[in-house]
Amino acid sequence: MNNNAMRIIGALLLVAGLAGFFTGGFSFTKETTQAKLGPLELKVQEKEAVNVPQWLSVGAMALGAVVLVLGFKRN
Repeated sequence: MNNNAMRIIGALLLVAGLAGFFTGGFSFTKETTQAKLGPLELKVQEKEAVNVPQWLSVGAMALGAVVLVLGFKRN
């Protein structure tokens, strides 16, 4: 793996770890069809939340920092 790829992966891991640490997770809306009677459909929108554990965020930040440093040192 070349240095530029390692730098990019390290930076992405670092940013993802920071985002997970400060936001604590993310949420999204899922639409499902509950019933269908001929041309009529009953759709329900559910809000789902995904919590990102702090240990995972800190681990991603640490791994990103290590990969970023290695990307700069491998010359």
